[in-house]
Amino acid sequence: MTDVAPIHDAAELTRYIETRYHARHRDQLPLLAEMSEKVENVHSGAESVPEGLSQILRRMIGEMEVHMKKEELILFPAIRRGGGPGIENPISVMRADHDDHVAEVAEIRRLTAELTLPQGACGTWTALYGGLDEFITDLEEHMRLENEVLFPQFEPEGLTHG
Repeated sequence: MTDVAPIHDAAELTRYIETRYHARHRDQLPLLAEMSEKVENVHSGAESVPEGLSQILRRMIGEMEVHMKKEELILFPAIRRGGGPGIENPISVMRADHDDHVAEVAEIRRLTAELTLPQGACGTWTALYGGLDEFITDLEEHMRLENEVLFPQFEPEGLTHG
């Protein structure tokens, strides 16, 4: 599969998002939550330990699974059929979920001091922050493709988002 999003074909873009981002998030998040839990337990009490990070990641696993299932079972099939009346309703729900994800990413950045490793960080901690960086980059691009490329094609003209 190419890693260039097919931005001019909404149906293909939904398939791309499912295979490139949904599948990847499902792989990334459980591993990141496990690594975070290990770092929090092993380094408990250390000044720069990202206390509470594993809890955020575990919550995101559930929230994102529900979000992605709504896209895969409801919204994306509707888009593949060409949209239709009322499609702006599930899109607005997806946009609200994206706003929640943005807030969670901000909290991850705060807890990790912008993914800054402490001096002498162990291998797990290093892998965790590298994995978080990749996850956040993927999530932000996933949301950008939906919010700025896919969704506007199916929303009434002049609808503003902010």
